[in-house]
Amino acid sequence: MAEREEARADERRGGVVCAGNFIVDRIHSLSYWPEQGNLTFIRHQDIGVGGGAINVATDLASMGFPGRLAAAGCVGADADGDFVRQRLLQAGIGAEGLVALGGQATAHTHVMTVPGQSRTFFYHGGANDKLEAGIISPQAYAEQGYRLFYLGYLMLLPGLDRLDAEGRSGASRLLEAAQKAGLVTCVDFVSSEDAGFSAQVGASLPFCDYIVINEMEAGSATGIRPRDAEGKLLDEAVRRAGARLLEAGVSKGVVIHAPEACFWFSPGRETVVMPSRPIDPASIVSPVGAGDAFCAAVVYGLHEGWAIERIIPVAHAAAARCLGGATATDGIPTMDALLADAFG
Repeated sequence: MAEREEARADERRGGVVCAGNFIVDRIHSLSYWPEQGNLTFIRHQDIGVGGGAINVATDLASMGFPGRLAAAGCVGADADGDFVRQRLLQAGIGAEGLVALGGQATAHTHVMTVPGQSRTFFYHGGANDKLEAGIISPQAYAEQGYRLFYLGYLMLLPGLDRLDAEGRSGASRLLEAAQKAGLVTCVDFVSSEDAGFSAQVGASLPFCDYIVINEMEAGSATGIRPRDAEGKLLDEAVRRAGARLLEAGVSKGVVIHAPEACFWFSPGRETVVMPSRPIDPASIVSPVGAGDAFCAAVVYGLHEGWAIERIIPVAHAAAARCLGGATATDGIPTMDALLADAFG
């Protein structure tokens, strides 16, 4: 009897499964960028977790998400894999779906930063590259009462991105299984100049309820340039990209975020456009993870049934808070704090 009551309570709470990339980030602050063959000094370094799945899950936990959280993906059977698993467990995120692969290193990135300059990334995919659709069972999560299945990032998961002889990708089959199990699917891409971007993500779009992407990813997916030669955001181009993604099969919502604004496209509804929060450049410690913080807030709001006009300001607030942290997940406060930031 007690077990049945507990199961009913879990179903009422719902939950989010975060599948995809699990990466260890080592962030190095350099004194300057050296010429080839020369030496530079590492002035400071931080270690944290990165990748769409773990960033979104960790951010949701920091926000005080009221449902259950679970992680699904691959790490190596190594110290970095143990670090990822420990971070998940410390945050109260279920790690049963995190598979440790022998003979594979946990995915890791060395992020090189020079104050006042952009970042440079050195990435090793390792175990992430071995993630395939058969490793994750959406049905098992649905039977436990989870409601939403997040997958990120497409175009950084080769085992899921590859197209087969039928023109289907592993990601498309995984997302189809999630929908058939009754889970709402929400997907994020990684920014990439891969020539196969449009075809590979396009295979998954008919099985996406929502996608949450930036303007450059929207451009890569549709072939529509979102900015002019001077870098100005082109409102009409973003609108055409959003409409095209809906036409390609996204069933409930296309969310395109840019530094200037967020565009939310829904079938049969007017597009909602809301400007971003002004940010003091002096307050920015690191831009790493801001897009994932935005996505996490969107996932939170979708799970809780919030209106679009409530979700977007909170997502902007989450991204702004993330900019003040050294790693991808450092700066995220509780949802009460984000609501105060968004609405006063």
